[in-house]
Amino acid sequence: MNWAALKASLAAKQPPEGLDAAVIALWWAAKGDWQKAHEVAQERDTKPCALVHAYLHRVEGDLPNAAYWYRRAGHVPATGSLDAEWDAIAAELL
Repeated sequence: MNWAALKASLAAKQPPEGLDAAVIALWWAAKGDWQKAHEVAQERDTKPCALVHAYLHRVEGDLPNAAYWYRRAGHVPATGSLDAEWDAIAAELL
């Protein structure tokens, strides 16, 4: 799976098979289902899931919580657009 294939898969009702939990959470976030994305991101205690978790709290506007998850992921908090951050996370995770 690459970035373009992930973007194209957003037309489907379910994420593609075989994706890592962090990428699945990111997929649900792009579909506008914050709650489902959050549930999936919380399923595993990994740095990739922590990064998506941080992004989700940034989407929500909860910047202190996002900062905590960025630290857990070993990342500096993002400051650019949410769309650009989604793209960057997808590229990193794929």
